[in-house]
Amino acid sequence: MVDLSTPDKYPLTDEAWIPVLDAAGHHREVSLRGLFEQAGEIRMIAGELPTQTFAILRLALAILHRSADGPPSEASWQSLWRDRRLPLNDLTDYLDEFRDRFDLLHPQHPFYQVADLQAGKDNTYGLERLIADVPNGMPFLTNRAGPGMESILPAEAARWLVHCHAFDPAGIKTGAIGDTRVKSGKGYSIGVGALGNLGGVYLDGASLLETLLLNLVPIGPSRQQPDDRDVPVWEREPHGAAEEPDTTRGPYGLLSLYTWQSRRVRLFGDARGITGAMIAIGDRLDWQDRQLLEPMSVWGRSAPRERAQKKTPIYLPRPHDHTRTLWRGLETLLPPPVAATSEPAQRLSPTVLQRLARLTRDGAVSRDFQARPHAVSITYGTQQAVIDEVFSDTLTMNVLLLVEGSPLRTTAVDATNDAEAAVKALRRLATNLVRAAGGSDDPGDADRAAERAYAVLDRVFRDWLANLGPDSDPATERAVWQDRVRRTVRRIGSDLVAAAGPAAWVGRTQARPQRPGTSLLQLPGRGMVPPRPGQGARLTDQRR
Repeated sequence: MVDLSTPDKYPLTDEAWIPVLDAAGHHREVSLRGLFEQAGEIRMIAGELPTQTFAILRLALAILHRSADGPPSEASWQSLWRDRRLPLNDLTDYLDEFRDRFDLLHPQHPFYQVADLQAGKDNTYGLERLIADVPNGMPFLTNRAGPGMESILPAEAARWLVHCHAFDPAGIKTGAIGDTRVKSGKGYSIGVGALGNLGGVYLDGASLLETLLLNLVPIGPSRQQPDDRDVPVWEREPHGAAEEPDTTRGPYGLLSLYTWQSRRVRLFGDARGITGAMIAIGDRLDWQDRQLLEPMSVWGRSAPRERAQKKTPIYLPRPHDHTRTLWRGLETLLPPPVAATSEPAQRLSPTVLQRLARLTRDGAVSRDFQARPHAVSITYGTQQAVIDEVFSDTLTMNVLLLVEGSPLRTTAVDATNDAEAAVKALRRLATNLVRAAGGSDDPGDADRAAERAYAVLDRVFRDWLANLGPDSDPATERAVWQDRVRRTVRRIGSDLVAAAGPAAWVGRTQARPQRPGTSLLQLPGRGMVPPRPGQGARLTDQRR
C-alpha cells in the first residue's frame, strides 16, 4: 500500500510492484521482500511483456546472488536445491541494509536513475519514452491513450524502468548535461539496451522458488574467479550523467552484468503518479566473447568479426529466430555434442542448460526432472530504433534431453528433422497443384500449407516431447512420432488435393526447349491423375 503521506518515498523493497501469478493462477503484485518470502507459493513473475519478466528475474537473481554469498560452490547450491529453500534471513538483512537504494523516488540516489539528470534545452517528457508497448510516434497502435499516457502508478513505472535498461531501443536519446558524448543537445546511439542482443534463455521451474534456484549459477572457482569489483549497481556510488570510464566500467561478473545501466534515466512525479521520464544514453556493453560470463543466452561464432580481427573463435549472442517456434530450432538450444575435431564449436547453448545437464550426470538433479527452457528475445526495426516484435516460447522436456550422448536427445533432434522433411514434401505438393492448374510459381499457397502443418505439428510435438522420460524406448518413440507426422501431413495434403479444382486434375501443357535429335515441339507437363474407385490421388507425368 502506497503511503501518500510521504509522496517522495517509494521503496521497492516494501511496495508491491512486481506482477506475479500464484499457484492457483491468480494475478497479484508483490514487493521485492514478498517476492522472496512467497517464492514457494508463486508460480511465476508475470510482467506486461515477456521481456519485462526476464529483466525483473535477473534483478531478483542479483539480489539472491548477493544474499547467498554467491553461492560460492556447487555444494552450497545443492544444499539449497535439496531443501528447496532460499536464505530468507540473509535476504531480509540485505534488503534492509540497502532499503534506501531501492527507493524509486529517493532525492539523492533514486533506484536505477540519476537524481539530477537534466537536458540542455527541454526538460518536458512524456511516458512514451519509457513504456515499451507504446510505439513511439504511432500511438494509434496501442490501447493507451489520453489519460492513460498522462500518468502511471509508480509500480508500473518501476517495471518499465527495469525493462528500459534491459531492452530500450537504440537511436538518438536526449542529451544530458555533463555527458561529453552529447552533440547539439543529442545523445547519439550506443545501441540497444543491455539485453537487447541476447537470445535469452532461462529455466522455468514449477514455482518461482525453483526458477530462482535453477538460474542461480554459483560464483566461485568452478566457474570463474570472483572479482571484488563485481557488485550490483546499488552498492556502488550513484552514477552521474557521463559514461563510466573503461577502467572502472566492467562488467566484472554476474552482479554488475545483471544490473547494467545502459541508460541514464530520471522519472518525474511522486508516489501518487509518474508523469514523465527522461532517457539518455548510458554505459556501452560489448558482448563479444562474454559467453563464459553471461549464462542466459544462446551464442554463435561471428565470421565477419573473425575475418576483421583475424582471430578464431569470436562468439556473439544470437537472438532467437522469431519466424520459428522453439521446438523447430531445438538443436540450437541444446548443448552441442563434443566435436570430433579441434575446430571450435559454431554454437554454444546457454550455461544454465549446460549446467543442468552436468548436474543431471552427477546425480544432483533427478533423471525424471522436467526441464522447461523459456526463450525470450526482441526483434528491433529500423536501425534498431523501434521494437518490432517480442519473442517468447517455452518447451517442457525431460532433463536427459540436455545430456550429451543421451538417446532421448538424439531422438528428439531427429524428430524435428522428420517434421521438417514432411512439411517440405507438403510444400512441393502445394506448389505442383498450383502449377498443374496453370498457376504461377508464387509460393503463397505452399507457405500457407506449411504454416497450417506447423501449427498442427506444434501441439503434437510439444505433447510428444513432454511425455519422453528415462523409461522411454527411443526407437519406439521415434516410430510413434513419425506416424503422427505422417497422418497429420497426409490429412492436410488430402485437403489440398480436394480443394485443387478440375483444372489441376486435367493438367496443362508446358512448352520446353527442343532436345537435340528430336522433332518434338512440345512435351506435356505434370498433372493429377484422377483416382480410381478406392484409390487416393497420385501425382505423375502424363505423356501423350
